[in-house]
Amino acid sequence: MKTKIKLDIVSDVVCPWCYIGKRRIEKAMNELKDQFEFEVAYLPFELNPQTPKEGFNQKEYLVKKFGGEAGYNEITKHVTSVAAEEGLAFDFSKQSVSPNTRDAHRIIMYAKEEGKQLAVKEAFMKAYFEEGVDLTKKENLILVSEKAGLNPEKVSQLLDSDEGLAEVIMEETTNQQRGISGVPYYIVNNQHGISGAQPTDVFVKALTQIGNEPVATEGAACAVDGSDC
Repeated sequence: MKTKIKLDIVSDVVCPWCYIGKRRIEKAMNELKDQFEFEVAYLPFELNPQTPKEGFNQKEYLVKKFGGEAGYNEITKHVTSVAAEEGLAFDFSKQSVSPNTRDAHRIIMYAKEEGKQLAVKEAFMKAYFEEGVDLTKKENLILVSEKAGLNPEKVSQLLDSDEGLAEVIMEETTNQQRGISGVPYYIVNNQHGISGAQPTDVFVKALTQIGNEPVATEGAACAVDGSDC
């Protein structure tokens, strides 16, 4: 019987290193599939929670963030190159709008209930980074979700309500209390943390070590003489 490893991945839809890290850890899990069984779930994190509902101009934001056009070009060229090494075709020229990602996170959490979370998470990241889809638009959120296997009517109803909002906020608060201030962040078996989009071989080594840890079989007990009680 394979040892089960629980893997909770904290990430944001619009985080490039989260997408790169996604590919790397997927490769690591594939390498280890004969030894371990992985239970994967995605937890929400908002890089820019103050982003307005309509989003903002992505290039203008990044140019300001990276100190000018030259910094923007250097950073986006580098991350695009690294992504390509993982088989991802980033295209920043298509990304005109940087969205508020809370609705996407609500859908991703709902997708977990439907057993389609991994597909939906992938679909949103691919839509944003490779296809330049405007994720501020309700119709686009629904279309991407539908292509990933969700019922479009149910997604529409979710977006027209506050369904899942409290759960997203609660998860984000919990992650903040854990001290998670950057993503991607990987929580392994509820107790081990791996920060950042580590190289695949680093993930392989860490998961192997954690997966092979001895499991405690003795619980707390009182001694015969009454000590330890």
